[in-house]
Amino acid sequence: MHAAFPAWLHTLSIVTLVAGAICAAIIVIDEINRPQKMGIMNFVWPLTALFGSLLWLAAYFRWGRAKPGDDDKRHPPMAIMVGKGSSHCGAGCTLGDIIAEWAAFAFPTIAVWFGWHHWTAEKIFAVWIPDFILAYLIGVIFQYYTIKPMRDLTVGKGIWAAIKADTASITSWQVGMYGMMAIVQFLWFRPAFGGTAEVNTPEFWFAMQVAMLAGFCTSYPVNWLLIRIGWKEKM
Repeated sequence: MHAAFPAWLHTLSIVTLVAGAICAAIIVIDEINRPQKMGIMNFVWPLTALFGSLLWLAAYFRWGRAKPGDDDKRHPPMAIMVGKGSSHCGAGCTLGDIIAEWAAFAFPTIAVWFGWHHWTAEKIFAVWIPDFILAYLIGVIFQYYTIKPMRDLTVGKGIWAAIKADTASITSWQVGMYGMMAIVQFLWFRPAFGGTAEVNTPEFWFAMQVAMLAGFCTSYPVNWLLIRIGWKEKM
């Protein structure tokens, strides 16, 4: 059943989505003149700004912005390195979820392939499977292009290192994201507004922004541990 959302929530959703898009655009424009030393971070910062909005924009200008001619090799505080590592993971999740959700919306058969009308009556749950698969694959690719050049690894060793670095990280992110998405959709939207938000509504992506922030929180301690044991690079 489609939800009947109030005007205030519809407006709030549009405002938060536009704010995220503007923050991402500001970062992209700035990166044209100040490209990241680590190429993959040119994608990470704007992708995470889509959900992190002003917070991630401020973090970019404080800790992420490339400084021409700056060859300082010192690392920032551990808390900041972990935040960057979690954001790196979140960028893959963000891109994967956007692609998978819109693909399943455009082609509902995808949801059927993954169990809709079979093991679950909720399309949301079925789509979470391709969400995770695509987010994981993109996350590993992002991690590969971080670890391989930094450690000067062969292709095979680089792929294995990326898998080790991102499996727990992305899983912990998706657990938090799915948990918050379920809370918003089934414990707020459905009881309050008579249904869940569809992918083609601002309310769905507003919920996704909130869920991504939850994913950042659940992945943060995992990334702390991964950096401590050397499975993820200090950023």
